[in-house]
Amino acid sequence: MDHHAIRSLRARELAVLVQRGSVTAERVAAAFVERAEQTQTSCAAFQQLTAESALAAAREIDQRRRAGQPLGPLAGVPVGLKDNFVTRNITTTCGSRILSDWLPPYDSTHALRLRQADAVMIGKLAMDEFAMGSSNENTPFAAVRNPWALDHVPGGSSGGSAAAVAARGCALSLGSDTGGSIRQPASFCGLVGLKPTYGRVSRRGMIAFASSLDQAGPMTQDVRDAAIALGVLAGRDPDDATSLDAEVPDYVAACDRRVVGKKVGIDRATLDHDGLDPEVRRAFEASIDVLRGRGVEIVEVTLPHLDLGIPTYYALCMAESASNLARYDGVRYGWRAEADTLAQLYDQTRALGFGAEVKRRIMLGNFVLRAAQYREYYGQALRVRQLITRGYEQAFARCDAIASPTSPVPAFRLGERARDPVSMYLADIYTVGANLAGLPAISIPGGFSLARDRPPLPIGFQLVGARLEEPTLLAIAAAHEADTTWHLQSPPKGPA
Repeated sequence: MDHHAIRSLRARELAVLVQRGSVTAERVAAAFVERAEQTQTSCAAFQQLTAESALAAAREIDQRRRAGQPLGPLAGVPVGLKDNFVTRNITTTCGSRILSDWLPPYDSTHALRLRQADAVMIGKLAMDEFAMGSSNENTPFAAVRNPWALDHVPGGSSGGSAAAVAARGCALSLGSDTGGSIRQPASFCGLVGLKPTYGRVSRRGMIAFASSLDQAGPMTQDVRDAAIALGVLAGRDPDDATSLDAEVPDYVAACDRRVVGKKVGIDRATLDHDGLDPEVRRAFEASIDVLRGRGVEIVEVTLPHLDLGIPTYYALCMAESASNLARYDGVRYGWRAEADTLAQLYDQTRALGFGAEVKRRIMLGNFVLRAAQYREYYGQALRVRQLITRGYEQAFARCDAIASPTSPVPAFRLGERARDPVSMYLADIYTVGANLAGLPAISIPGGFSLARDRPPLPIGFQLVGARLEEPTLLAIAAAHEADTTWHLQSPPKGPA
């Protein structure tokens, strides 16, 4: 089997071939490393390639197979980790100068569980600095480019995770989602992006942005690959106090559940957003028709406080980020500036080590946490968060999932919104609600933009579920996928 044929397969197909001995894990790893190197100059998806260790891990998997030992569900599958998941003795930058030379002394739970499933990590993936951004332009390193149109952004903050899978530099990737950072890049790059219920997947070893919102999840080419990856990642972690002690269901089997009679809710008010691109609305209505054709009942619901999602989200995430990033002072680890005094060390390390967007959020976060503003901003945001959560609970009394576009727009051009942070923040309008309420959500391919003034660009379709109802989301998403071919499309120059 040649490298092109290997890269055309889904993650689960690769695992089966490796388990059977039809292809070696080393050959699979070599095929994807080759592609990652080929596309790095154009897409810049990887922060760091770990080719040698990947090939060594693949050879060890092959030796175990030849010895008759059982292999894991991701046997030989090349994966990439967003560079905010710590990896022992492998540089973890979190997209920031301040961590540009940091070698973590331990592996994240995510890296450990992927390795236990016999996945092969071939590199760390580029991201917005400290996961703060929607375009992957907030970084001192190279900006990631969208494989579908190289002058467009891949989304953020998990842009490298999306671009790598779309360009077939890896078979699946891991991202983090604080306000849409898995789902929005998946939408922009034509992938499946799954944000689990808060606590369903451990946060141990995932560098914190906003601790009450952050959640890890997979980005894949189709729904079943996402189900397999979630099954590997999910489960209680005794080293994470926020990890849920709940049974992990068979997510792959959930993909085959019948959806006839399931109810999907739509809040029509969300479609009246001024910034909603007509092409996105057209694609959304087409996806709703697909679900109707599968026997899904479409019902109207109301999410009365969802218009407050963006200001609530940014008040909370900025406050939490200001607290979390206080630890980066140049003393304990990471990059440090040259200075004559301790005060200068703190000042210069943070001034030069953090980028503009990170400093903006730290300053705003400290502002909303000041005693004089605490009740007016942070306290009020906490109260509105409860109202948003309650609104979802009431809506789920009438339906099994809630549908919306993933993003109000397809991918935009590099630099188009870089000087307007508010317009960048508004790109999260459909995604932040699930994070505020701690609910599972999935973005799946939902069509393409056909506007004449831009190239064909992927458009995502989002489903939000009730707490721990990932199986329901996967069933509905798989039914949608079964009647469409959008997930089978590849960027113009891939997979080569």
